[in-house]
Amino acid sequence: MTETLWIAGAYLIGGIPFGYLIGRMRGVDVRTAGSKNIGATNVFRTVGKKWGLLAFACDVLKGLVPVLAARQWAPREWLPLAVGVACVVGHMLTPYMRFKGGKGVATAFGMLIALAPALVGVAFAIFAAVFALSNYISLGSCTAAAFLSVCVWFPVLGTKGFRDLPQCILVTAVALFVIWKHRSNIRRLAAGEENKIYLFGKRGDAKK
Repeated sequence: MTETLWIAGAYLIGGIPFGYLIGRMRGVDVRTAGSKNIGATNVFRTVGKKWGLLAFACDVLKGLVPVLAARQWAPREWLPLAVGVACVVGHMLTPYMRFKGGKGVATAFGMLIALAPALVGVAFAIFAAVFALSNYISLGSCTAAAFLSVCVWFPVLGTKGFRDLPQCILVTAVALFVIWKHRSNIRRLAAGEENKIYLFGKRGDAKK
């Protein structure tokens, strides 16, 4: 029963649509603007850079804080990972918006900071390099997720906590789900139609 409450609570926390709330606070309904996605990238594009970064930070924290709490107080060793997955699923399928949510990158990033900081540090470096070279957030996100889906199976780069088969399967499933949520971006990338995001100078308008 306690484990169920932990997971349900994490799902509800992960489902908090910070991107939507920040947009509404600034007078923009991100569900009807830009790509109509409630994630941080669409907030960045439709509301402004600093608000997009704030949405990103909030989405990271809702994956990070519940997992840290679970590592400290959860009654089962496997529960922190389950809590993290529930946060990511809550972000992607938020119960507050008819199960339509974001793409899970920031929340998964927060979850993995708590569970495997060395591994997520490398994944973030890969994301940053790909994004810096291409100005495609979607390409950086998918590349980092693909890296994670492979590396969790090996006891290197901080993956010590993912040696059990069920844990590896869960983390891989989350990474692949993130890629699947980017399927429209992947189609646009393949067709050469994906727009770009610029953190500095020119303002980006990527479809994310």
